[in-house]
Amino acid sequence: MVTLYPSSKQDLQKRISIHQLVSFFIPKMNYLTLQLLNTDELKIIRKNLDNEELPWEDGKQTAGKLAAKVKNNLQLKRDLDLSKSLSELITKKILSNEIIKSFALPKKIHGTIFSKSKNGMKYGRHIDNPYMSSGRADLSFTIFLNCKENYKGGLLSIESFNSEEKFKLNAGEIIIYPSTYLHSVEEVIDGERLVFIGWIESYVKSTEEREYLFDLDAAARSLLAKYGRSDEVDLIFKSYSNLLKRLGS
Repeated sequence: MVTLYPSSKQDLQKRISIHQLVSFFIPKMNYLTLQLLNTDELKIIRKNLDNEELPWEDGKQTAGKLAAKVKNNLQLKRDLDLSKSLSELITKKILSNEIIKSFALPKKIHGTIFSKSKNGMKYGRHIDNPYMSSGRADLSFTIFLNCKENYKGGLLSIESFNSEEKFKLNAGEIIIYPSTYLHSVEEVIDGERLVFIGWIESYVKSTEEREYLFDLDAAARSLLAKYGRSDEVDLIFKSYSNLLKRLGS
């Protein structure tokens, strides 16, 4: 869960830097993008995944009945020790990111898998299963693991209520969006697309309610950064905490 009060000067400084970043994401509350993995982490991940002897399997094996009809990609077996260790590394990075914690209120990250799309592969228009054997899917995420210049096509297309947006992010960047949205991955026409995907079970199911909480958290952090601790800031944090308890599951 999100820590409400800074426990130290270092924590306060962290919150100030967070506020500066948060202001960038507020206009598009339905999704979040940010740089998650650094260059060294990406090198370690790609070096391990470049092994030609790794057992990549047909992605249809992890798709539902409808999604399997439009899914054409490769996925690394989840039960491999390598897959588990790299997945744990990335999951820890997600759960330690203050902006993601404020935006998604993650209770659990599950269903993670490494996915590869080669020339001619794509994943047609579909929606993720709301309940999986590993948990409830409130939010979906994709982390891009190789440079976007390394392949052509392969854009992630996300359809919201009245718009469609397409994403092809830099290596190490993550996008998080509601699992209730239709989405697809366009055909890769040259090169290879490598990503890490998974789902977040949030403490708060509703996208709209998470937005309310995120706004409150961002406002409180902004006031704290500008003016320091005050009765008014304490009152906002109190309201945030009580609302989170009421809306959370």
